[in-house]
Amino acid sequence: MPYEKISPYAALAVIAGEDQRFPEHYGFDWIEIRQVLDDLEAGKSARGASTLSQQVAKNLFLWSGRDWIRKGLEAWFTVLLELLWSKQRILEVYLNIAEFGEYTFGAEAASRRFFDKSAAQLTAREAARLAAVLPNPRRYRVDRPSVYVLKRQRWIERQMRQLGGTAYLDRL
Repeated sequence: MPYEKISPYAALAVIAGEDQRFPEHYGFDWIEIRQVLDDLEAGKSARGASTLSQQVAKNLFLWSGRDWIRKGLEAWFTVLLELLWSKQRILEVYLNIAEFGEYTFGAEAASRRFFDKSAAQLTAREAARLAAVLPNPRRYRVDRPSVYVLKRQRWIERQMRQLGGTAYLDRL
C-alpha cells in the first residue's frame, strides 16, 4: 500500500512503539544502543535496540537470527537504505512488510484481518494495538490481547500523544 493510503496513526504508532528517534537518526540509534550496553554491563537481560531502518533491512534482505554475519549485513543494508531512501519510504516499506500475526504481513492485511477495514481507516487505538504486538507477533495477539499487549497499547497511545500526534510525521 502506498504510504498515503495507510492511516497516519499506523505510522505514528510504529514510531511511538518501536523507534521514537526515527526522524533524527541515520539508521542507528546510538543512544538506545548505549543504553542496551549499559543494561548488559549492569547484568540486566538483553533487549533489542534495532531501529525501523534496521528492521526493514533485516526483513527485506536477510534471515532471522542473531549471528554476527547477519548483523554485519544488516548494518550494511541499513546504511544503504538511509542513503538511498527517504524516511517516509523506509516507513512505507516497514508498514508493508512488518509481521502483525501469523501469516499476516503489512498494515493493510492486519487491518483487514483484525478490524475488518482498510489500513486507511485505522483509528489511533487500533493502530496502537497493532504496534503493541510488534516485539513478537507470533507470541502476542491483536485479536486476543494479553494484559501485556493491552498495557503496551495504552503506553503507545500515550507516546503518540506526547510526540505531538500525527503532526510528528511532518518531521520525516
